[in-house]
Amino acid sequence: MTTDAPAPLIHGGAQTPRAPLPALPPLALYIHIPWCVRKCPYCDFNSHTASPQLPEEEYVDALLADLDQDLHAVHGRELSSIFFGGGTPSLFSAQALGRLLRGVEARIPFAPDIEITLEANPGTFEQEKFVAYRALGINRLSIGIQSFQQAKLEALGRIHNGDEAVRAAGMARQAGFDNFNLDLMHGLPDQSLEDALSDLRQAIALKPTHLSWYQLTLEPNTVFWNQPPTLPEDDTLWDIQEAGQALLAEHGYAQYEVSAYAQPGRAARHNLNYWSFGDFIGIGAGAHGKLSHPDGRIVRTWKTRLPKDYLNPAKSFQAGEKTLANEELPFEFLMNALRLTAGVEARLYPERTGLPLESLAEGRREAEQSGLLQVEPSRLAATERGQLFLNDLLQKFLS
Repeated sequence: MTTDAPAPLIHGGAQTPRAPLPALPPLALYIHIPWCVRKCPYCDFNSHTASPQLPEEEYVDALLADLDQDLHAVHGRELSSIFFGGGTPSLFSAQALGRLLRGVEARIPFAPDIEITLEANPGTFEQEKFVAYRALGINRLSIGIQSFQQAKLEALGRIHNGDEAVRAAGMARQAGFDNFNLDLMHGLPDQSLEDALSDLRQAIALKPTHLSWYQLTLEPNTVFWNQPPTLPEDDTLWDIQEAGQALLAEHGYAQYEVSAYAQPGRAARHNLNYWSFGDFIGIGAGAHGKLSHPDGRIVRTWKTRLPKDYLNPAKSFQAGEKTLANEELPFEFLMNALRLTAGVEARLYPERTGLPLESLAEGRREAEQSGLLQVEPSRLAATERGQLFLNDLLQKFLS
């Protein structure tokens, strides 16, 4: 549904024995709810059109059973964040989500300041339901707006209109959410600079604590890929990006990641954990996870993708797993960390991978000489040029 919660990538490579990590990283939980009212033509997430009656009870049972199979990798840690992604998780009732959260907390302790985010669409906003969500302990919303303009919403296949989008932000506040993200796209079909800035001004006027503002891209296996709409020219896209970033900065939204902007202290902690190579359990149809073990293994997992298979007791929840090899870790770590505009402290690399900082030396030297990586011994951070050419920067660290 949105990109607030980006999915991790998986790369090939031989398995290599791992040295023990000095400490295990923070632990998060991603919960995938795969149904939505209607599949959008640009969406390449694992989402499926919902039937009139959702199998809420069955799916919650399956999620908890799935989590049980991952508990061996928790190693006594507590959860720092939970993210409900989709699909459209707000299609589920507060009763179902409450039973799920109680089941999760009975298995893994919650940090006292845990961040719990729920993705929602304006077309699924019901005041009573969202008050109930807040009462469950869900304390952050990510609302999929995409645009406030009717023609653009229709082109994107969205089920809400601009007025509903505006009302959704107000209803979130009335329901007790003082921390919420608005998801907004630019580079939409036939979009002008003024169209894009109008959307952004409207979003800013709603005073969200966080904005995910990103360019529409045409992804394989989507309707738009097979039937491409007319998108703005590159010069217009560049003008939109520059003017939009200036507008966001003017209103106090600091860019801290490629497409994430936040008011002070309101960066998404769940996503910061992804980008700093923290650990996360992934449960639900098609969910991905990344877990570190005391013996040094770092394992990526992915779950059965189709809901009917995920709910089939004869099939395994887990579709596959892969232990990352030493030679893959520089790229795996940096493809996340370098998305952050400030990068990360260099010490995080050995702490999260178990490899010495010297293993980055050659790629680091080439990247610095190319003007893609900042020359700063204590940090790993892209330059402004490096942020624009992130793929070129990451190529320096491929084995």
